[in-house]
Amino acid sequence: MSEYNGHQYVGVDLHRRRSVMVRQTEAGVQLSAVRILNDPVALGLQIEQAGHDPDVVLEATYGWYWAADVLQAAGARVHLAHPLGVKGFAYRRVKNDIRDAADLADLLRMGRLPEAWIAVALVC
Repeated sequence: MSEYNGHQYVGVDLHRRRSVMVRQTEAGVQLSAVRILNDPVALGLQIEQAGHDPDVVLEATYGWYWAADVLQAAGARVHLAHPLGVKGFAYRRVKNDIRDAADLADLLRMGRLPEAWIAVALVC
């Protein structure tokens, strides 16, 4: 776990093979930015660095559901960013994966994230 013990916000810019995770404090200070292979074990190990019960945001793009399942199993509160709500990211002057993940974390942290609904499967 990192040296910061407060609540953390994590933005994940999820792609097909690799993803970028940015961790922030409640004040918006960036704690880390890492690239990982899209593997459940790698994602689980990285989310452990965010401490207890972090808030994590993913953009609702193709294949987000496996990451949401892994993050929820690790104890994270998962939020799904609505793709139309964050469409403006494409028009920024500075565009890269770290910036995208940090902006997602910022929107969540400030309570301005346009959220999509995550369906929950009921097992009977």
